[in-house]
Amino acid sequence: MNLSALLAARAAKGKPVRIGLIGAGKFGSMILAQAKHIPGYHVVGIADLDVIKARASLARVHWDEDRYSASSLAEAVSTGTTHVTDDAASLFANSEIEVIIEATGHPIAGVRHALAAIGAGKHVVMVNVEADVMCGPILAERAHQAGVVYSMAYGDQPAAMCELVDWVHSCGFELVAAGKGMNFCPSYRYSTPSTVWDYFDFTEEQVAAGDFNPKMYNSFTDGTKAAIEMAAVANATELDCPSDGLAFPPAGLQDLAEVFKPISEGGRLEKAGIVDIASSREPDGRVVLNNIQYGMFVTFRAPDEYTRQCFNQYGLMTDKSGWYGSMWRPFHLIGLETSVSVLSAALRNEPTGVSKRYRADAVATSKGDFAAGEMLDGEGGFKVWAKAIPATQASALAALPIGLAHHVKLKRAIKRDQIVTLDDVEIVDDLDIHALRSDQNRLLDA
Repeated sequence: MNLSALLAARAAKGKPVRIGLIGAGKFGSMILAQAKHIPGYHVVGIADLDVIKARASLARVHWDEDRYSASSLAEAVSTGTTHVTDDAASLFANSEIEVIIEATGHPIAGVRHALAAIGAGKHVVMVNVEADVMCGPILAERAHQAGVVYSMAYGDQPAAMCELVDWVHSCGFELVAAGKGMNFCPSYRYSTPSTVWDYFDFTEEQVAAGDFNPKMYNSFTDGTKAAIEMAAVANATELDCPSDGLAFPPAGLQDLAEVFKPISEGGRLEKAGIVDIASSREPDGRVVLNNIQYGMFVTFRAPDEYTRQCFNQYGLMTDKSGWYGSMWRPFHLIGLETSVSVLSAALRNEPTGVSKRYRADAVATSKGDFAAGEMLDGEGGFKVWAKAIPATQASALAALPIGLAHHVKLKRAIKRDQIVTLDDVEIVDDLDIHALRSDQNRLLDA
């Protein structure tokens, strides 16, 4: 727990940690909101296709205009200011930048940016979980070969789950499950960008302010984001996805250890060692008592009777048997915490969560009956939701990953809740990503 001390020591020597940020949307804005309060933490450049919007984001999070007025990256380095550009490649080319934060949310662009940054010898903090779930294992392998860090973003739920899993292993407990809370009912599955605001308490004024993307929020609502994040966690922790996708059992704090244990032990899991979601709503829509909608959790088993007794003596929340316990973190602050990943990579050469194997995937699944010739519209759209399944199943089916399901044409009709395969669609673009995923099959963990 000494990142701040390590940073202070570097800053005292006049060697700040220099960063390039790609994407100045909601997550990027939160990163920037805190960056100005961390001495020795220098965002040298911000790349966004919409420079005007990026500057508006900086103003919204209370940056002084002169702080992001540098006319070049070289000027930004020499003066301690920030350069705003639409050219992400310039960040990779700058020798002073050591960490790239990829926060575009665009899976294909995210993969390409990560490859370019790794090729330039820079650490990568991948905020873009959509890219990570699609190609994370192969990107992690490329980064390791290049001697740089490829990391999940601290503050987002996957990295926090990885931290909890590491805690379980470090303590010598038996890991049973990892997951997060989420506001979900089965009927939410077929939400669209046209209906999504019905599921949130935002005012019309808040939505109109421009900080809320309907497709992004719809991906939270219909379960797509959950599938993406939980598949990424499975790849990072060597846990599995349920064989038929996430079950979303409702559970509050008091229920975690009882629910997230195997069916054979009275729980709801098909087996030990999987990821799933603790829904904050019952199937009929009632709110779950003590739900963990914004939190993350792990469940674990005592390895012997003595440890079981200690669970009881020290007030751990357990199931009725006392053998299974739970630990949780009640919140995550996404971009406000991402500096932890940046500093861990730059100062310790360690990721805050990284895909180790190809164990799970988030695959495109139809929201309705659609005819040949219709176009899929990707994550958070009208046509598909993502289902988290074991990678062995995804590979055997030749399933279309959700990250490649945007603006592709159906070659044949599909039915509601059908997993879309590569044979169902016309593959005309993004061949480099398909080739990368083909190579990633080497890392398939059977």
